[in-house]
Amino acid sequence: MIYVFKTSVDSPLKLQAASELLDQLFPNCKWNFDLEDCDNILRVDSRLNAAAMLENNTVFECIELE
Repeated sequence: MIYVFKTSVDSPLKLQAASELLDQLFPNCKWNFDLEDCDNILRVDSRLNAAAMLENNTVFECIELE
């Protein structure tokens, strides 16, 4: 399933921190950011519930979009 989130990742430093977290949470899944989008979109392709796994992260803010 593909999950789509609006995020607070808007700089290379935040992207680095977010990448480290995402690699830990989703080691066998695909994810990517679209930082050219005004909502700094994160897409996660995972069988796991990405929304639940990212809900309480302290690295970046994210809101699941429908």
